[in-house]
Amino acid sequence: MKKIASFTVNHLDLLPGIYVSRKDYVGNEVLTTFDLRMTAPNKEPVMNTAEVHTIEHLGATYLRNEEAYKDRIIYFGPMGCRTGFYLIMSGDLESKDVLPLVTDTFEFIRDFSGEVPGASPRDCGNYLDMNLPMANYLAKRYLDQTLYQITEETLTYPQ
Repeated sequence: MKKIASFTVNHLDLLPGIYVSRKDYVGNEVLTTFDLRMTAPNKEPVMNTAEVHTIEHLGATYLRNEEAYKDRIIYFGPMGCRTGFYLIMSGDLESKDVLPLVTDTFEFIRDFSGEVPGASPRDCGNYLDMNLPMANYLAKRYLDQTLYQITEETLTYPQ
């Protein structure tokens, strides 16, 4: 079998950033999948499930309520390797196009306090596995170390 696209990325040289992972065509519509890489693969510790789960709830809630983009959000969720998230949007987009949206999303996560949306037994299959303080911390780290100082190197996959 052929390798899937995400397994062809050079993870040895991959830095935290925002990357176009793939573009898929559904009829006349383009769906762009973004790799929101929060940690350097195989070099830094991965994120624990509780904070990943919290970021997923907060990020998905924010994105699906963001007025300018909510109708273009298809999916926001974690990578199995726990080094980042995938964001799938309708449209033929590039990393620079979504930088402001991703920055706003992670500022929301960094600053969020209170009850995590959907963190109840009725709304979530694992509602107790949440860690808001670590989600706040990781969002701040991603903002400070990556998003606020984005470069071409952290917007385009390494070869």
